[in-house]
Amino acid sequence: MSKKMYHLAHCTTCQAIIKETGADKAGVELQNIREEKITKKQLEEMKKLAGSYEALFSRRALKYKELGLKDKQLSEEDYKNYILEEDTFLKRPVTILDDRIFIGNDKKTVEALKKALQ
Repeated sequence: MSKKMYHLAHCTTCQAIIKETGADKAGVELQNIREEKITKKQLEEMKKLAGSYEALFSRRALKYKELGLKDKQLSEEDYKNYILEEDTFLKRPVTILDDRIFIGNDKKTVEALKKALQ
């Protein structure tokens, strides 16, 4: 079974989710995306499971406002490039368990991930 979580080590929300779901004890490979950048291939795999780059894109990132992106029409290619350029644009954490993907930190997603890891 392929298990991988993309997260930021300094993100307290990511750390809380890792602890709450037991991902670190369930044999999930943890990739700190600040230390080990997401590759194009990894992002394409995420997109295949998520359906779009937009689904993986975080509008909460500080740079989203700084760059005035909320006032722009972004294409799938734009979303992809921003995520590859700046790790905070990835909606975190992203966890892949074989052919299932869990994106972000809302309660339902975290609960579903917890169940899937048990």
